[in-house]
Amino acid sequence: MQDTQTPVHETSSSRRSFLSVAGKAGAAASAFMIIKPELVRGQGKERLKAGIVGCGGRGTGAVIDMLSGTENVDLVAMGDMFEDRLEGSLKQLRERAAKINAADRIKVEPDHRFMGPDSYKKVLASDIDIVMLATPPGYRAIHFEAAIKAGKHLFAEKPFAVDATGIRRVMAACKEAEAKHLTIMTGAQRRYQQEYQETIDRIKDGAIGEILSTEAHWEGTPVIQQTTRNPKWSDSEWQHRAWYSHLWICGDQIVEQHLHNIDVINWVMGMHPIKVTAMGGAAWRPREEVYGNIYDHNAAQFDYPNGVRMLSYSRQYPRALGYNNISELVVGSKGISNCRNMGTRSKVSPYVQEHTEFLRSIRGERPYINDGMAVAESTLTCIMARESAYCGKTITWDEIMASKQDLMPKDLSDTAKIPVPPLPVPGVYQFI
Repeated sequence: MQDTQTPVHETSSSRRSFLSVAGKAGAAASAFMIIKPELVRGQGKERLKAGIVGCGGRGTGAVIDMLSGTENVDLVAMGDMFEDRLEGSLKQLRERAAKINAADRIKVEPDHRFMGPDSYKKVLASDIDIVMLATPPGYRAIHFEAAIKAGKHLFAEKPFAVDATGIRRVMAACKEAEAKHLTIMTGAQRRYQQEYQETIDRIKDGAIGEILSTEAHWEGTPVIQQTTRNPKWSDSEWQHRAWYSHLWICGDQIVEQHLHNIDVINWVMGMHPIKVTAMGGAAWRPREEVYGNIYDHNAAQFDYPNGVRMLSYSRQYPRALGYNNISELVVGSKGISNCRNMGTRSKVSPYVQEHTEFLRSIRGERPYINDGMAVAESTLTCIMARESAYCGKTITWDEIMASKQDLMPKDLSDTAKIPVPPLPVPGVYQFI
């Protein structure tokens, strides 16, 4: 277990964050007001009920992580766009839960298995205390907002949106969650990894001196979920099943994946950048339907208010090329750090540990956690860089905060024609 006196989350210390130090103290003092009276003041043996929205690999894994890291929590409701995905996930959950002696905690009856675009509403309307959001990120802002309005404690996978319109909705919901004392845990699991926590605490205490520059890397391999299109599938079904290849539902690699590393640097800096200049393109991805309309590489220079820069590199090239680098780097006046070299490696996976802390926050057994604003800002940091690369111009934080971009298609019915926009070309693509 982690030392509960060590800060294990950052709400954000940027100029625009709504959580002040006083707000954090008030939230912590109110921790025992969070949930049902029978669950507070150390009496938390009552079983909590959880629902999952999004039953792909990440959603299925998150449920197992929750069961592994907590007691007295049962899964009672599931929602997904497609029946085959939901039933496949349920089968896996039963098999994997049995291996950790938690099979009896999968309690999803047939009338609590919901399919279709409104399945999230039905999960939220169920008798649950916790909702876990693991759909593709194009839907995250909609589901996030609905979960907080429904009064549910929330585990939300990253990223939180694919455009600034979605992020503004999430930020408003984070403030509402704080007022309601609803715990928000995110899929930015490095924030609950002991090596990172201890090292970043030491960096902030001056262990490597004044921070001079930083780097963030996610140079990995392609993510392609669906390699062929069933001729019976509509445009909507195809794009949902091949979601990682489509900008409106994925957000591009720098948003969907590289957020992990950029979030670490924002955490180290205690703030978000104020501008970015980026470049990118598709050097490897063929111009074929299966590959959609996202880039396969992006390089960006971010500037923070104090003059420190972050150099960011992300790419998805075939494994055969033999180079991968998923890391962070902080250069100080007295040394360097990879953000985890001064910490102790825990035997507990951070994917599991974050759920342990999530439930402890809900039950009032530790200070209140609301990681929503910090990860919303990191998501918008990534969106800002994507848009800079797409349009070929420097973009400021104020400009991305004011962006009117809304990528959600207006019609996602089975009869709708949903054309795939061309790959963005700087000088042609317009930042909105």
